[in-house]
Amino acid sequence: MNRISPNSVLPATREVITLHTADSLVLVGELASPEHPVATIICVHPLPTHGGMMDSHILRKMSWRLPALANIAVLRFNTRGTESAIGKSDGSFDQSNGEGRDLAAAIEFARKRNLPNIWILGWSFGTDVILRNLDPEGISGVILLSPPLRFTSAQELLRWNGTGVPVHALIPELDDYLVPEKAIERFSEASDVIIEPVEGAKHLWVGEKFVYTVLNRITELVSPNFAPLPNDWPESQGPMKHWNDLK
Repeated sequence: MNRISPNSVLPATREVITLHTADSLVLVGELASPEHPVATIICVHPLPTHGGMMDSHILRKMSWRLPALANIAVLRFNTRGTESAIGKSDGSFDQSNGEGRDLAAAIEFARKRNLPNIWILGWSFGTDVILRNLDPEGISGVILLSPPLRFTSAQELLRWNGTGVPVHALIPELDDYLVPEKAIERFSEASDVIIEPVEGAKHLWVGEKFVYTVLNRITELVSPNFAPLPNDWPESQGPMKHWNDLK
């Protein structure tokens, strides 16, 4: 057994993908999947004007671990105008407006691939993209990490009542923008949104303790038969690599 470290990359099929938006942009991304996925997570990254991208650490570690540990396919992509090591997406930052088309393109891609049980996860800016734009029809659930509610209006929150789609908001106790007490207040009229305070956590979820907390909670919601996640990986199930091996 090998201990899973911050830079461990577990086995998965990793495919560079392109997404095509309704307004004719080409976005770059990656699909990391197990042989027989039981669920799919589509990730929308933090604010690109402040360094957010598909490689932001929580999303990257999801793609490195969850296919192998929880049979979850993880689809990450750069929203319009965003660049990471894999490349740069067409277009330019649009304050969570045009990014709604980017998310729709990712969902369309997942459906064409017949990926199962689609959940949408947003982190920070990504939560605004979801709350403002996502059509919940056919979506299994939504996970919001550190929602700042920077762009989302009270009226836009109201539409999340009565959808039948579970929405879980993980709110860091020490968040820079929206702490649990304020989150309860801001989401008060969207009573179907489940607020989950996370003790000791900050907006960026820095530290392996909080990475595990997030990934394990995702697994509990999306692929519960595989929770709790292990901290070790048996080599008999395939080689564990280091992130440098992917460069």
